[in-house]
Amino acid sequence: MSFETLPLLEPVSWRRELARAIRDPKILLSRLELPLSLLPDAERAAKEFSLMVTESFLSRIEVGNPSDPLLLQVLPSLAEVSGEVETIDAVGDLASTRAAGLIQKYQGRALLIATGACAINCRYCFRRHYPYSDAPKSWTDWEPAFEVLRNDSSISEIILSGGDPLILPDRRLAELVSILEEIPHLTRLRIHSRLPIVLPSRVNDELLQTLTSSRLQSFMVVHTNHPNELDGVTLEGLRRLVTSGIPTLNQAVLLKGINDDVDVLAELCMRLINVGALPYYLHGIDRVSGVTHFEVPVERGLELVAELRKRLPGYGVPQYVQEIAGEASKTPW
Repeated sequence: MSFETLPLLEPVSWRRELARAIRDPKILLSRLELPLSLLPDAERAAKEFSLMVTESFLSRIEVGNPSDPLLLQVLPSLAEVSGEVETIDAVGDLASTRAAGLIQKYQGRALLIATGACAINCRYCFRRHYPYSDAPKSWTDWEPAFEVLRNDSSISEIILSGGDPLILPDRRLAELVSILEEIPHLTRLRIHSRLPIVLPSRVNDELLQTLTSSRLQSFMVVHTNHPNELDGVTLEGLRRLVTSGIPTLNQAVLLKGINDDVDVLAELCMRLINVGALPYYLHGIDRVSGVTHFEVPVERGLELVAELRKRLPGYGVPQYVQEIAGEASKTPW
């Protein structure tokens, strides 16, 4: 039985919100009062990588503005299918797989692909081509990955990724954390998730209880790219994580036409640090097929970060990095 088909015992308000996510480009355009002339290209691109956007995220997009920076992150476009063809695995996930669903690229830490599902399909996604159908679906399927972790005492940190690991129901997530806690040499749990941004109701009591009661030191790494993503409800969710004692970091991706502007990046960083969430990484895009139209030249990225250092305290400036397959760590620019 898969994670997604097990019966749910916890409150499901955030899951009801998730069920209402928009998956049809025509509905998205209609809701935002955008011209239907955009529909053929959006539908064509969505056949390659489907549309999905939550109502919460939709509410932050400016109606009638086809250049809205949040819209550009979720609306399928012709550039995804007509641009330069790159690899389907720019970061070497498949070459670094140690067992189904378990990836290890760096010393001392490993990553579990906890699920292939997301609450929002970001158009620049570096795992848009990942073979999620091959990932474990049941506890039995996961056992080889758990066995690798049990037998490798050099691994002290486990990262939950996906997809988005916070798609897992609260009970399933708690069970997974419990299994990991039983591995004595694991000391840290890191969760990489966009849900606290695109579905802030996911930061609920059950999630906080699971993370704060674990013997593992928990870290939450969220993903937001533009200050308009951080409305009052979202910021309150981040504040709840921080005040619960969970170190909360943000990874952003540098995206052409969305946040390649120093004023935008500075405002994003300030909103984060004002609630105690620290800017962590500013990523150059991973050049998988369908995303290269978002690429910002490295030289421009270096200029932006240099300007951020003039405007912000040191702890408010993210590290500008690229993930390069086969390297022993993220590569700083």
